Amino acid sequence: MKAYIVEREAVAHNIVRLREWAGETPLWAVLKGDGYGLGAGPMAALCWENGIRRFAVTEPAEARAIRESVGEEGEILMLRATTDRVELQALMDMHVILTLGSREDAQVLAELNRPCRVHLKVDTGMGRYGFLPTEGEAVREALAAAPNVTVAGVYTHFHSAFLEEAITRRQFAQFVGFCDQLEAAGLSLGERHCCNTSAFLRFKDMHLNGARVGSGLLGRVAVKDPLGLRRIGWAEAEIEELRPLPKGHTVGYGAATTLKRETRCAVVPVGYYHGFTLQRGTDVWRAKDCIRNILHNLKLLLRPQHLTVLVGDCRARTLGHVGMLHTCVDVTDLNCKVGDLVRLEINPLQLKGLPVEYR
Repeated sequence: MKAYIVEREAVAHNIVRLREWAGETPLWAVLKGDGYGLGAGPMAALCWENGIRRFAVTEPAEARAIRESVGEEGEILMLRATTDRVELQALMDMHVILTLGSREDAQVLAELNRPCRVHLKVDTGMGRYGFLPTEGEAVREALAAAPNVTVAGVYTHFHSAFLEEAITRRQFAQFVGFCDQLEAAGLSLGERHCCNTSAFLRFKDMHLNGARVGSGLLGRVAVKDPLGLRRIGWAEAEIEELRPLPKGHTVGYGAATTLKRETRCAVVPVGYYHGFTLQRGTDVWRAKDCIRNILHNLKLLLRPQHLTVLVGDCRARTLGHVGMLHTCVDVTDLNCKVGDLVRLEINPLQLKGLPVEYR
């Protein structure tokens, strides 16, 4: 037996704490990536049970799963702008709020000629989707050409809320100024929202009429956590083999570990294919990013860390490189047997090949 376990009580705890922090500000539960790998439908049901009525997605399939899970009452916002007519028709059939971020978006919606609600997207620095803050006239022209479109909200996305306060505040000022400009020109914009989880936790003055939380639901935040959020899940598998290995024996690819004593080795059938030890890859090589990576590696050299798993109630070190489909664990000093459960820390965003169970 192996699975990824989602702890329902931990999800409920996180939602309660996030809602308390929000006060009167409505929360959008961001369930992109199929609910961050945990299933958009089941995650939406848990959110609904705990008082969240708004959801944000990036795929029609996610919207469909949420509709089937919570019914027609929930609000669903499609965060990804699209001009794909098949996608748009499907989203309209499900009464999903669309994102409008360009003249092209508006043109396609006008051609479909179906009543729909949209949130305007403003690009304050992410570079993906949205009108620039200098394109107020383009927004007015786009909406004038699409009389079937009703604006229900407007939003932006911060690129560095987890890191740079000054930059985030400049983005916020751009966003608010753009909204004020449009409303002064006679447009009704509805709800304003700009906070992702990091901004939501750091900057209460930016909550406006709504906030979008995704990583906060998982308890995996990139900033100091003032709420005591809990990580909501783990991988679980049984010990498949117990192997006595002699002193001097090697373990794993590249013989990364040479045993310094006779060792009892547990083989657990979860590896990097399933997401264990996987992290987001390096895809930017600016000087400051390279320096940050060098300093991180120097820290590891000076203060080595050890990868561990939980065998019963005890921490145990892994041996050698994690394999594609298995991990070796040193259980020499533990009382365990084949079939005992092992817990492994896996970010659900990296999860693959394991069924998801809610408990």
